[in-house]
Amino acid sequence: MNDAKLSKPQSIISWICQVAGAVILFQTLFFKFTGAPESVYIFEAIGAEPFGRYASGVAELIAGILLLIPALSWAGAFLAIGVMAGAIGTHLTVLGIVVQDDGGTLFALAVVVTLASVVVAYLRRAAWWRFMPGGS
Repeated sequence: MNDAKLSKPQSIISWICQVAGAVILFQTLFFKFTGAPESVYIFEAIGAEPFGRYASGVAELIAGILLLIPALSWAGAFLAIGVMAGAIGTHLTVLGIVVQDDGGTLFALAVVVTLASVVVAYLRRAAWWRFMPGGS
């Protein structure tokens, strides 16, 4: 779905959510790819260091890029939702909401990216619906 098929308010909301989600995803990449102590701690705690840290970083990079491409923002939204579901699930089952005295910041960022991505997926639903069986 291109911007012409969205109303102006829908387009603005979608772009705010797309950019917000992408910015959050991109800013975490530095920590994942440089092996920042907090990232290493998280992935050691879940038994996925270093492969899981790199894999999630690559997935987040791809999701962030796709979110910024209007025709593919729906795919970025779905990928981000999937990655963030893993992050939120890990926080709720293994790590806890607060990780290394961060005040719950990482958990909150995962929730924000998820909510922003749900909005994008909904607003851009006509674009991804074409890929569903029977979609046109």
